[in-house]
Amino acid sequence: MTQSRQPMVGGSVQPGWEAVRDAFAQGQATDPGAAQLAVHHQGRLVVDLWSTGTSPTRRPFGPESIGVLMSVTKGIVSVCTHLLSERGVLDLDAPVARYWPEYASAGKAGTTVADLLAHRAGLPAFVDHAEGVEVAGLLDRDSLVRGLAAMPPVWEPGSAYLYHALTYGHLIGEVVRRVTGMSIGAFFDQEVARPLGLDLWIGLPLEEEHRFVPQFAVEPAPTAEQIAAAIAGFGLVPDSPLALGLRAAAAELAAVIDVLGTRAGRASEIPAAGGIGNARSPSRLYAALIGRVDGMRVLSPLTVERARAPRTDRLRAPAPLDRLHGLGNSRFGLGFELPRPGEPLLGEGSFGHAGAGGRLGIAHPESGLAVGYVCTAMSWEPAAGPDPRWVPWTKAVQEAAGRN
Repeated sequence: MTQSRQPMVGGSVQPGWEAVRDAFAQGQATDPGAAQLAVHHQGRLVVDLWSTGTSPTRRPFGPESIGVLMSVTKGIVSVCTHLLSERGVLDLDAPVARYWPEYASAGKAGTTVADLLAHRAGLPAFVDHAEGVEVAGLLDRDSLVRGLAAMPPVWEPGSAYLYHALTYGHLIGEVVRRVTGMSIGAFFDQEVARPLGLDLWIGLPLEEEHRFVPQFAVEPAPTAEQIAAAIAGFGLVPDSPLALGLRAAAAELAAVIDVLGTRAGRASEIPAAGGIGNARSPSRLYAALIGRVDGMRVLSPLTVERARAPRTDRLRAPAPLDRLHGLGNSRFGLGFELPRPGEPLLGEGSFGHAGAGGRLGIAHPESGLAVGYVCTAMSWEPAAGPDPRWVPWTKAVQEAAGRN
């Protein structure tokens, strides 16, 4: 994404937020894809922009288009757990096995719901062999859940943390299902999305399919050989449980990209990465987490404070990855990413979740800001800091909020 172009930007900004339009165009100038940016301030939509781009399907892209959110979905799933906790039907500090008895097997009896939310559970992949789950297997929710319940953790739960790229959604989703009797997608739709008027689904309805614009890869996904070489570079024994888990997780992530390119994949619930919506929706959702939007607030201030409190700052990655602890390491609250060196989001106190390829949903309670960003260009390049497309407009958004 290096060739500069002049993107066509449409949409609207409220008075005092005009600089965000120019900054959004600047960020998209080297992006071959299309994108949307929405910003709420103090519960009011102040930025609603989109840029045109290219797509292999040549589907038109505009303000009502919807796309894959990737791991922005994790933040959406997390909202459901906090809502249930606030209602008194889910204790986040309780063992997972209280709600999902089968989960107590293989040394996981002490794993808490909070361990799942903070990526401390020790189950980074669906299976314990390097090939991971194939595309078809990602659609078999029951089999995936049974496998997670039976698997021994790769590290002692709660003692270390490492990003659970895909297993996160099924772990949390099964807890929600056991508590409510509803799938995570159905619960989110009934209790959050519909009341708040979001164009956002975990499991895309057929009648919304015509709005979907697929993502496309800017460069090929890493090969199995490249993944194996990277893992060897970390100093991991190739057939150790952690090495196998990391290879499986990488293979599963590549498979989920493929499956979300199919109608069956979009219709299924892949709650770590399969959310589909437009930028207005995560922006409106996060605005309703930190304040009122059209009279509705989703979570109380006390719940939000608990959700964004750091839960991994005193932990490291499991050995030998702990030697790499430092700049670039993720920080987590209860289900949300937190600012870290090199990736400040909207500043200290902000919380939310990024998604592979540059998607973003975040809020900053102190400034009253909430942001959603959705794009179609999928990059596999490892980012040492924030996505370059975010940099101009995050600065402009913060400056505008300070003036308004």
